[in-house]
Amino acid sequence: MTDSILVCGATGFVGSHLMTRLAKGGREVVGVTRRAEAAREMYPQWSWAYGDVEELDSLKAAMEGTDTVVFLVHQMRAIGGELLRRESESAERVLAAAESSGVRRLVYLGGPEPQAEASVHLKARLETGRILRSGSISTIELRAGMIIGAESESWLIVRDLSLRLPVMVLPKWLESKSQPIGIDDVVVALSQAIAFDSTESHVFDLPGPETLTCRAIIERVAGQAGIRPLMVPVPVLTPALSSHWLRFVTRANYKVAKKLVRGLTGDIVASKPSFWTHISSEPTPLDEVIRRALAAERPEDRSWYARRWERWVRAVSLSPKE
Repeated sequence: MTDSILVCGATGFVGSHLMTRLAKGGREVVGVTRRAEAAREMYPQWSWAYGDVEELDSLKAAMEGTDTVVFLVHQMRAIGGELLRRESESAERVLAAAESSGVRRLVYLGGPEPQAEASVHLKARLETGRILRSGSISTIELRAGMIIGAESESWLIVRDLSLRLPVMVLPKWLESKSQPIGIDDVVVALSQAIAFDSTESHVFDLPGPETLTCRAIIERVAGQAGIRPLMVPVPVLTPALSSHWLRFVTRANYKVAKKLVRGLTGDIVASKPSFWTHISSEPTPLDEVIRRALAAERPEDRSWYARRWERWVRAVSLSPKE
């Protein structure tokens, strides 16, 4: 057994940020992906191993000799009951492979338990955490809501709504409350969870520094860009209906965006003990998190038309003139 860390889902949004941090810490870190060769070409500075959450033998081979496994895989493109089934079966395979390989610590990043009925994708995340914690391995499950960062799908929805609509209809679901958190803070928490001093399994929420409505988040993002959008309440516009017009506004993957928006039927705030009370860190102020996310954008990620449109929105916004 070596003091090594295996990151499943290392090429994803959170995974790639975590790999960057862990690689600087001096421990052996290996990323696991179904496309190991492509990952080696994209990130030659890191070590890679083949592993597929739907192939138990590949997981066992990847985990052999590993001390810690961080599980970040979410099959967001599956739909309905298929999503719940595939996520649950994947969690069972990961647990079985980890137990047979002698893994000592599992770390899982899931989602918070909503106050209203959970959407299918949140149910899948909660069930994944339950399955991983049901085994004999010390498992630390962290539950985070919206993660703000330049490559985050949920951030992309909020960012594009904020900067592309000078006039915005205001569905009732935008009054749902959440606790958005920055990607840098999530990575800090995950790295602390790896070293968390306990032999038992735990569930911790990972709330951001403020509790606010989706509408307030949009206003904060728009404000940093010098925009004050006009918002018109439309209480009959449900999350399901809203998800259809998102494809015309945001660059986020439509299937993923639809699942995220349909989960906003009630407040999604911390209900479990906060992980921040157990570690020597605290979340970054929200305005700074938003500033970092906007500053990390690359112009080439948006089309010429989109850049022109966003400049026009700024020009016609209702912001006070300097």
